[in-house]
Amino acid sequence: MKFNYKLQRLCGAYYGNPSTTDNFGGNGKGTGSNLLYTSNGNTLISSVSNRIQVLDLKSNTVRTLPLEARSNIKCMTLSPNDTLLLVVDVNSYAMIINFVRGVVLHRFKFKRKVRYASFSPCGQYIAVTHGKHVQVWFAPNHLRKEFSPLVLHRTYTGQSSDVTRIEWSSDSSVIMACSRDCTARIWTIHTTRDFIPVTLSGHKTQIIGAYFGYDEQNQINSAFTVSEDGALVSWNAEVETAPVKEEIDLPPEEFEAQVDDAVDFFSGGANRIKMIDHADDDLTQGHHLVERRWAYGARHYFNQQGAKVVVTSYNHSSQLLAIGFTSGVFGIYEMPSVSNIHTLSVGSGQLISSCILNSTGEWLALGCPTSQQLLVWEWRSETYILKQRGHAYGMRCMAYSPDGVVVCTGGEDGKIKLWNATSGFCYVTFEQSHQAPVTAVCFANSSVVLTASLDGTVRAHDLHRYRTFKTLTTPTPVQFLSLAVDPSGEIVTAGSMDPFHIYSWNLQTGKLLEVLTGHSGPVCNIAYQQSGGTLASASWDGTVKLWDLYKGNIPTESLQHTSDVVCVACRPDGKEICSGMINGILTFWDVENAKLKYEIDGRRDITGGRKMNDRMTANNNAASRYFTSVCYSADGSCILAGGNSKYVCIYEVSQQMLLKKFQVTFNRSLDGVLDQLNSKNMTDFGPMDDHADSGDETNYNRIHLPGAKRGDDGSRSGKVEVLTTQVSFSSTGREWATVSGEGLHVYSLDDDMIFDPISLTESVTPDAVINKLEVGEYGLALRMALHLNEFKLVRRVLENTPFASIPHVVRSIGPEQLERLLQFMGKIMDGSPHVEFYLEWCLEVLKTHGLHMDRYRGQFMRAFRSVHKSVQTKHDELKTICNENRYNLDFIEDQARLVTTVEKANEMSNE
Repeated sequence: MKFNYKLQRLCGAYYGNPSTTDNFGGNGKGTGSNLLYTSNGNTLISSVSNRIQVLDLKSNTVRTLPLEARSNIKCMTLSPNDTLLLVVDVNSYAMIINFVRGVVLHRFKFKRKVRYASFSPCGQYIAVTHGKHVQVWFAPNHLRKEFSPLVLHRTYTGQSSDVTRIEWSSDSSVIMACSRDCTARIWTIHTTRDFIPVTLSGHKTQIIGAYFGYDEQNQINSAFTVSEDGALVSWNAEVETAPVKEEIDLPPEEFEAQVDDAVDFFSGGANRIKMIDHADDDLTQGHHLVERRWAYGARHYFNQQGAKVVVTSYNHSSQLLAIGFTSGVFGIYEMPSVSNIHTLSVGSGQLISSCILNSTGEWLALGCPTSQQLLVWEWRSETYILKQRGHAYGMRCMAYSPDGVVVCTGGEDGKIKLWNATSGFCYVTFEQSHQAPVTAVCFANSSVVLTASLDGTVRAHDLHRYRTFKTLTTPTPVQFLSLAVDPSGEIVTAGSMDPFHIYSWNLQTGKLLEVLTGHSGPVCNIAYQQSGGTLASASWDGTVKLWDLYKGNIPTESLQHTSDVVCVACRPDGKEICSGMINGILTFWDVENAKLKYEIDGRRDITGGRKMNDRMTANNNAASRYFTSVCYSADGSCILAGGNSKYVCIYEVSQQMLLKKFQVTFNRSLDGVLDQLNSKNMTDFGPMDDHADSGDETNYNRIHLPGAKRGDDGSRSGKVEVLTTQVSFSSTGREWATVSGEGLHVYSLDDDMIFDPISLTESVTPDAVINKLEVGEYGLALRMALHLNEFKLVRRVLENTPFASIPHVVRSIGPEQLERLLQFMGKIMDGSPHVEFYLEWCLEVLKTHGLHMDRYRGQFMRAFRSVHKSVQTKHDELKTICNENRYNLDFIEDQARLVTTVEKANEMSNE
């Protein structure tokens, strides 16, 4: 079994920072970073906590970049050529990332708070807000040798409050910045003779956005600013008549030229790179502004019943302005007439903290951090291109479908969501499922999912019609903590909190079959053996009881533990069970003899992370660290365990050995990530939280006191503790997932296969494989390629094998190479268009080796499920395409038949 698992994607949240909570049950500050589009407008970049999500809107897939920021991300900016990504967190720590490869190139810390950053249109400068100032840095360039990737070009001052927004001119020569002092200020990047920085002042509240307007010659002739109170002010850059010069003694022109050269040299203007977009190669937008005077133009208001403007976005090519309000309403306006084109609401009270139009101006992306909702709206057709929303108040439980294609999650909001394991998107949400948090989820089969909740019901959901078709209840109201279904999918059992009973129902009839009693504590976890009707139940009373549902409600065995039991899992063959206790020990029991086989002390493995209020370091505080969820691998040789810690551990069962330990997050905005706290933040009254956002952040979703403009200063907010509530292996064995406060972390094996030197000799080389292919020895070539274990080589051999030779090649494959062949076939089919060709391979493998695979099903189960998942995915894709084109195909067939009939009739008439 391979263990090079890496994070593939983060599901469950696509925007926002689910890392702080307040005493009103909300998400604390409720803020998120800005959204970004790539240059082609087909890929959307969003941040979730300290991670970056890349959503492909064409292929409808999502991937998570394999890197993390130190804390929650505050702002991002992407270079015009889509190669460099600058990410700044809430503590002003920045990362320069190679966006194509997902590699961190450089880390940097700004000395003051950064609220916004933007690349210049030419891609050679980066402008960031630096408190009350604006700093312009040279962007990293592979053509220029430099000691540090970031070199400061100039710092611009003149505003009395924090800068919130930056706007570049089209030629990267002029910059405009908005501030909280209700003004906007314009500078030139390089020293321009006779240019004086301009301050535009005409608002009563802080300015949210400011943008330039251009004339036919692509020169700046106007600007408009949008303030928080919904006022839009337009400014005109009028050509100023030259004043009459007085006849006085002036220095010669040669002296002025020398002074200009000196100023140009010391200001860095001598190294200015000429732009090619200007009407005159020697003049920039800054030179044209010297002859212009800014004047007040007009004022417009966006009346949205007292709602404030939070975010704006402007597309210069289509001249569209998008406005987002605190009430969840967004509007699209045509400039410069400010005529309303479209107004819609994303939800009552949904604060829109980020919006952006793509390069063509057709798709508008909206981010709502309080609900972790991400929308992409096409305003012309009034349809959603993308609509994703996570669980409110967090995710609690999850389960893989038997074929590994679907992941079902239950949340604290009582909703059930279905996720596509391949694309990472949620495609179904059961809104009215439960009235209380969902505590357990399991699949009866590939089309039925069962959920248990604290509202005292167990519900069965149909995944074909997407509806709840059965609700199982008890005679007296209870709260369910655990859920399991027998291998046949007919008997459903659930464990309750109080009374300490286990209830079983018949899923077809919905009748309560029996009530299992015997525990003296809440039944926190139950699991079925895959080979029979034995049920294992774990309880806080320190016992694991084994029940035979076909013999009565009396437990056949009671396994005593030294502490409270919180989790239990059965090995796939049913001969062994694993249980976890609150003292951090995993115990393994022989089911037939009811004897303890061995124990694993995982307290030291799971210990890590010092909370803010802990009085001791993480190494000395192992009291409250234990595993709350365990899961066996497909072959039963390893076990995956996670709990109230930042670590997830994989153990080898027979040797009781820790194989690998994964840390789910490095986000310092969460509590319990750091192993040691900084002593300078410790006071006589406890630790001082220096990672929280500053107090001057505008907070729209707080409860306001009567007559007060500020939020409730008495409201408490704190960090969410990092922990994992459930872990689970996929049926294919190539990926596993865990549920944490940030969402669903999906880890999968790398695409690069590991070199496996089995039966290798000096004659087994890639060149030898190609030679065997050329001479037509396809069976020998495939066996040699499987020995080398190279993906590209195996794929080449498979696809170069003639269709008629597939049965003969499959017969030449021995049982020792069969599992590896199935794994390669499952991986190749995911992205191959040769559906019928690989289906023939699958059919011949089943015909030839089906009996052997059935006899040793435990050995081949993981590879077989991988192939089944690929076949099921192809079937679903083709089914959708065929259903959509069914009437078109019928029309073409009828048309052909009609043409044939007409031709025959014409021939008969001619005869």
